[in-house]
Amino acid sequence: MKKLFVIALAALATLTASAQQLAKVNFNELVMLMPEMDAARATIAASQKEAEETYAAMVEEYQGKANQYQQKQATWTAAIRESKEKELYEIQNRIQEFQNSISQELQQQQAQLTAPIQEKANKVVTDMAKAKGITVLFDSSQAIYFADTVLDLTAEARKALGIPEDRTLESLQAELQAQAQQAQAGQAQ
Repeated sequence: MKKLFVIALAALATLTASAQQLAKVNFNELVMLMPEMDAARATIAASQKEAEETYAAMVEEYQGKANQYQQKQATWTAAIRESKEKELYEIQNRIQEFQNSISQELQQQQAQLTAPIQEKANKVVTDMAKAKGITVLFDSSQAIYFADTVLDLTAEARKALGIPEDRTLESLQAELQAQAQQAQAGQAQ
């Protein structure tokens, strides 16, 4: 019986030591709330706005020329009509090419702007885990369940990354919604 108790105690000590080597962090929360991400979002939003304005100008040009074609085609000679049809076709192609290329460019810009932010967060979290002797670190934003005994490094990582305590994903979402509403109100005027 004494031997069984010693074995159980050793197993419990091993499990406790193993639990100390496991930790979790909400990596998505860290990256989304980092101050650097605000600047990246602003740059991306400005690029998207510029792309939308360029697209709108191209569509407006097309619509103006299409309306002109509709109104005057009956009075034009065949050569003028053919020239105007070709011009409309070229504008349509430019619009399509612009849509395809700007989408890719915006995705590339987003990747370029967020990569250093993610690297910084990863380095801070990794260094923190190493300093604490953590052997396995899980991203809690990707997991379904963690026991309460698993060490959570999120709060400590937030401090190390300069994220204000009162800033949450919910407050960020509210900020982004308010910005979107302001942008819509500005467009309506």
